[in-house]
Amino acid sequence: MLTARFDALRAQGRRALVCYATAGHPDPERSVALWQGLEAAGADVLEVGVPFSDPMADGPVIQASSQTALAHGVSLDGALALVSRAKLGIPVVLFSYLNPLLAAGPDVLRRAADAGVHGVLVTDLPVGADAAREAWLGEGPLDFVRLVAPTTPQDRMAEIARHGRGFVYLISRLGVTGVSAQLPTELPDTIATLRAVCTLPICVGFGIARPEQARALGAHADGIVVGSAIVRAAGESVDAAVALARELRGALDERGA
Repeated sequence: MLTARFDALRAQGRRALVCYATAGHPDPERSVALWQGLEAAGADVLEVGVPFSDPMADGPVIQASSQTALAHGVSLDGALALVSRAKLGIPVVLFSYLNPLLAAGPDVLRRAADAGVHGVLVTDLPVGADAAREAWLGEGPLDFVRLVAPTTPQDRMAEIARHGRGFVYLISRLGVTGVSAQLPTELPDTIATLRAVCTLPICVGFGIARPEQARALGAHADGIVVGSAIVRAAGESVDAAVALARELRGALDERGA
């Protein structure tokens, strides 16, 4: 489903809006309403964050959302139940650390697919770190989305792209997730370097929060990933998060107008 979505966007000359939301935040009921609202606002892909007690790659906004979700009793299985309830018509990517996946048992990828998940992204499993677990993920029913850091050498970028499916998630900057006032000036060059060795769609995340940032990145990448800004807005209200997604969708579409 991810490939079909990006193929359709490419045929239309459009860019993907990938929205991240933590499962169970602000609470389980509003979590489902949020996801459905993001789809209605024009999100092309939803990344569902699995709540985790030690989210080392995440900044304070997503860390706090994870703690809130855990306090509501939402774990990986709870996240899958929410995905099943939401009945979304857009691809869903499970965004998780490795430990929750391993703790959920060897059939977790099949259970996720049955619930309506189409891809999986593991934040703490770089290419070559664990061949057996990478094979388990790569050969399973979900597209295994891989991460590329901005400091990654081009030959390493090529290796990562070869082992991925669906799209490649290019991190815009080093550090943890969070909203940035400015994106790195070298980011267009980094995207070009990756594109030279990658046939998968490239989506850029970390720090994107405003329409002008979405518009600028739409000239270079195949899509943008917006996480902390959506989660922060959702903490105010579902309507605020949906309104932000609608603004970002409009900015991406203006790029081709």
